[in-house]
Formats: sequence, C-alpha cells, structure tokens
Amino acid sequence: MNILLVRVSSLGDVLHNLPMVADLLRQHPDAHIDWVVEEGYVSLVRLNPNVRRIIPWGLRRWRKSLGKKETRAEIKAFFKTLREQEYDYVFDTQGLLKTGIIMGAARIKRGGAKVGLANGSEGSGYEGISRIFHTRSIALDPRTHAVARGRLVAAAALGYSADTAPDFGLPGPDSSNRPAWMPAAPFAVFFHGTARDAKKWAPANWIATGQALAPMPVLLAWGSPGEKQEAETLAASLPNAQVLPKLSMDEAVSLARNAALAIGVDTGLTHIAAAFVRPTIELYCDSPKWKTEGNWSPSIINLGDKGAPPGAPEVIAAARRLLGQA
Repeated sequence: MNILLVRVSSLGDVLHNLPMVADLLRQHPDAHIDWVVEEGYVSLVRLNPNVRRIIPWGLRRWRKSLGKKETRAEIKAFFKTLREQEYDYVFDTQGLLKTGIIMGAARIKRGGAKVGLANGSEGSGYEGISRIFHTRSIALDPRTHAVARGRLVAAAALGYSADTAPDFGLPGPDSSNRPAWMPAAPFAVFFHGTARDAKKWAPANWIATGQALAPMPVLLAWGSPGEKQEAETLAASLPNAQVLPKLSMDEAVSLARNAALAIGVDTGLTHIAAAFVRPTIELYCDSPKWKTEGNWSPSIINLGDKGAPPGAPEVIAAARRLLGQA
C-alpha cells in the first residue's frame, strides 16, 4: 500500500500530524508513506524514519518570484515528482485550497481514495472549497485536539480505531553532535517568543522562574529581532541565562530534543519538546488548552488556559516536580 500525507505547514501542525505515520503502519506494516511538506519543515519530518519519501513544497518562497522562469520550472518539477507515484490513499489533513490542489494533482490507483476534512476545527483555518478534491470527506467534532485530527481521519477511512497514545516516531536525546552553544550539563530552555503578544507570558514570571531554577543553565531562544531583545532583557535579570544565536530549524529541533526541561508558551517549539517527550511545561495564556495540550505523557504539564495565564509559583512547582526536586 502506498499512502501520501499532505500537511505542508505550519511547524506545530506538521508536528501534530506525525502520529498518523505510526497509526497507519500499525494497521498496515508493509505500507509506504510519503509526505508533502513546506520545504522549511523537511528536516522535522525526516526525523521520523518511517516516512519513505518527503516531497518539498516551496510555496512560501515561490510566491516571491512567480514571474521568474526558474520558479515556474521548480513548480513544474514539484508536480512531476508528486505524480511519479500512484497512491492507494491520499490524506489532506490541513483542509486548505493549496493542500487540496496538491491532493487533486496526486495520482491514485483504481479504487483508491483522496480523503480530507469535511469541516474545520474551532479557531483553525479551513477552506471548504478544498472538499472538491476529495473522494471522501470526514467530519470531526470542531473541538478535536490537533494531534487527533489527522489520526481520526485516517482511522475513519481505513476502518480502525485511533485510541492509543500518539507515537510521533521521534528519536531520543542526542549527545553525540551538540553545537558549541549547547551546554554539556543538563539545561532548561525558555520558549518565550510567539507572534501574538496576547499569548506571551509576563517577563516578571520568566525571571522568577529562571531565578528559581538557578544554578541550572537557562537557554533563551528567539526567532525575530523583537524576541531577541526580549531574551536579552530577561537574561539581564538572570545569573544563569544564555541568549542563543539565531537558530536554524535543525538547531531549534535539537535544542528541544536535548533539553532537560522546556518551558514555553503555545508555540511550535514548545510542542516539539513535548513530542520528544522531554520534561515540558506548556503555558496557555490566550489560546485554548484543549486544542494542543501535550496529553500523552506525565512528563508534560499543561498550565493556564485562554484568558487565565498561570502564575510563576505554579510553574516553579511544576518544574521542580519534573526535575525530581519536589
């Protein structure tokens, strides 16, 4: 059986789609699973050894140069590669026009199926026009957890139950190839940055938490000039903090993978740490906890909820529990 997964973005959504792979192989151990993903997230999907072939989708880059001959040639090559394989099943678990077009272009065998979402989740992007590319649309509860969405779509299509804990298929910590900026000793990482200010946790809370963790090193990641400035402000009040250089996707994943403790707001890198089943505290300040909370391991603690951010004492107590200090 040949199966194609179409989930191109964003970071957290691609990550939350990974358990589909283990589910499908549990039911069909000889299946070959391919994946279309935005080129910036190829390295994340590659960490799952059970994905046979990754087909990079470069729309974010292509949009900037659609008039160039080279870009049009790349797009043509993408669709040629996509159509090389004939699939038994194609799953679009994103439900957008762009992912529907990818699904529509993929080739299926006689009797095969193109399966997607019949509706969106509460608060998530969904474009109903994507259904025109389906041969079957699966309806889900609008409050379905982000990890469960793809799992339930595949389970409904292939006739099995997705009732086990999600298996992301990711490897454990890797001490053999650490970058120079990563301490050899156990460290905590604060994923404090997020695009929407309302989802951020108050600087005073980060400072109190970092001081309570001392002397454990605290690494501060950032992804924009504004977040770098915020990291530097936090580090100025912490004796044990290190502002990291700008990280590539591979380096950011390695950071989450190797942390002894990850504390972060509702953002992709926090969810990566949880998917690696690292000791993780997820902070919900202005987004619903039900949607993305790490609920598959006691090593993950979810605090706060939409409109009800947690306080520093609650987070410090959780950190001490995860570190075996409680």
